[in-house]
Amino acid sequence: MAFDRSIKIAPSILSADFADFGREIAAVEAEGADWVHVDVMDGHFVPQITFGPQTCKAIRPHIRTVMDVHLMIAPVDPHLKAFAEAGADILTAHVEAGPHLDRTLQAIRDFGCRAGVALNPSTPPEAIEFVLDRIDLVCVMTVNPGYGGQSFLSSQIEKIRRLRAMIGDRPIHIEIDGGVSPATAPLVAAAGADVLVAGSAVFKGGSVAAPGAYGDNIRSIRAAAESAQLAA
Repeated sequence: MAFDRSIKIAPSILSADFADFGREIAAVEAEGADWVHVDVMDGHFVPQITFGPQTCKAIRPHIRTVMDVHLMIAPVDPHLKAFAEAGADILTAHVEAGPHLDRTLQAIRDFGCRAGVALNPSTPPEAIEFVLDRIDLVCVMTVNPGYGGQSFLSSQIEKIRRLRAMIGDRPIHIEIDGGVSPATAPLVAAAGADVLVAGSAVFKGGSVAAPGAYGDNIRSIRAAAESAQLAA
């Protein structure tokens, strides 16, 4: 797949109907989603428990775009193989979730996935300076991980700018997770982000039976981000 920095919208199924994931995924993809974001939480690294490898395996046949699996679990290394085998296209581990980030990223790629690394709000960009050549994606948490529906942390905009400068010409996506909306999308896109994870901002007002709102929400976020990206 050719690399590009065009804006990509990745709805988080954390905000979908848990009893109807297959049709929810089909609906958001039909309405313009570029990726499908799966938030895996363990009740240890973050307060909540969400999905495991079996859920990922079950929804994989329904995803026609990119299965973007965000592992908010620690320790992360023992579980990488299971999520890779469940069909993840991208596996993202947190800097803070293990002692040997370089080894973790190598393992993700060895298992056949693109390698992502996530940074909590208090983690500086320099934490990944010496592993940039093992990374396909950097996920900047613009909320504290663990809950949907939190308010966007504007302190992270400068982090995005610094990461974009560090990345240079490397084919690395900058993904934003937390508080993305038509109001905040331009801020992160202007700073250098190109993948926007949105949960409630995509799924609000719609349903499998009436998915048009999903499309309206996706288009609103995309248009706001693209305008800022072009102006930057």
